[in-house]
Amino acid sequence: MNVLHFKSGLFWKLTLALWVSMLLSMIAAGLYLRYTLGPPLQPPPGVITIGPLPLVPVVSGTLAMLIAGAAVAWYLAGPLQHLRGGLREVARGRFETRVTPLLRGRRDELTEVAEDFDRMAAQLEQLTKSRQVLLHDISHELRSPLARMQAAIGLLRQDASQTPAMLDRIERESNLLDALIEELLTLHRIEAAPEGWSMDTVDVMDLLHAVTEDADFEARALSREVCIDAPGEFVARVQAELLYRAFENVIRNAVKFTATGTVVEVRARRDNGGDHLVITVDDRGPGVPEESRERMFDPFVRLEGSETVRGVGLGLAMARRALEVNGGTIEASNRDQGGLRMTLRVPRSARP
Repeated sequence: MNVLHFKSGLFWKLTLALWVSMLLSMIAAGLYLRYTLGPPLQPPPGVITIGPLPLVPVVSGTLAMLIAGAAVAWYLAGPLQHLRGGLREVARGRFETRVTPLLRGRRDELTEVAEDFDRMAAQLEQLTKSRQVLLHDISHELRSPLARMQAAIGLLRQDASQTPAMLDRIERESNLLDALIEELLTLHRIEAAPEGWSMDTVDVMDLLHAVTEDADFEARALSREVCIDAPGEFVARVQAELLYRAFENVIRNAVKFTATGTVVEVRARRDNGGDHLVITVDDRGPGVPEESRERMFDPFVRLEGSETVRGVGLGLAMARRALEVNGGTIEASNRDQGGLRMTLRVPRSARP
C-alpha cells in the first residue's frame, strides 16, 4: 500500500491552502491594527526591515506558518492517502486490506472513516469467500444426481430387463435436479432483488394455518402429525409469498427430522407490544449441537445425522433470508424435552 510522501499532490495542496489562509489572516490583522490604532511604531535604529516591517518577526512568522501548515497538511493528508491506497487494493480484489492499523491509534473523524472502510472490506471478503464456497457446493450438488443418472443409463444399456427400475431412478434424480434448480433460482431472487417481491397486506395467521394444513397432510403419510395453536389474527404488510415459503421450509424441515409417531407443534403469539408475531416450531428429532446452529442456515449445509433425509440443504437458508427481507428473524435452540425449536419473529410491517 502507498504511504504519504512529499510528492503527494494532496499534501502540497493542503499545505499551500493553509499557508495562504495564515498569510491572509496576518495581513488582515495588520490592516486592522493599522487603521484602528493609528500609524505603527517606528523600529529602533539598526533593525533590518522589509519596508515598514522588521525582518526578524516577518521571517519567524513566515517560518512558523510554513511549519504549522506542513504539520497540519501531513496530519490530514496521511489518513486520506492510506484510504486511497486501500481503495486501490480493494479494487484489485485484495479484500483482506485493512486501513485502521496504519493510523497508529488516531482517534478522529478520519479514523471513523477508516473503520467503516475496514468493515466494508471485511464484508466484501466474507461475501467473496461465501460465493466461492457456494459455487463449489452447487457444482457438487449438481454433479451427484447427474452421476447417478449416468450410472442408471449405463446399467440400462447393459441389461434391458432393468428398464422400469432404471427409468424410475432417472425420474427421481431429474426431479431432484429440478427441485435444486428451482430452490437456487428462488434463493438468487431473494438475494439479488428482494424488492422484486410484491408487498401484500395479509393475515399471517392464515398463512401459517395454510402451511400447517398441507404439512400435516404430508406428515401423516410418514406416521407423523403437525398441530397448530395460533388463535386470533395478525394483519401485516409483508412480502407474503416469501413469508409463506419461509414457514413452509421450516415446518417441512421439522417434519423430516421429527421421530416417527410424534407431533410437530406450531405455536404463534403476539408479543407484549403487539407489533411482532412470535412463532415456534417444535419437533421431536435429535436436535442440533450448539456449535452447528448457525451453520445450519448456510446453503448446502448437511449436519451430522441428516444423511438419510432427502434434501439439498437450501430450505433453511431461504427461510432465514426470506424472514430478513421481511424484517424478521429466525433462531434455533434445543428443547429440554428433546428435539429442536425454531423461533421465528415477524414484524407487522416489513418496511415503513
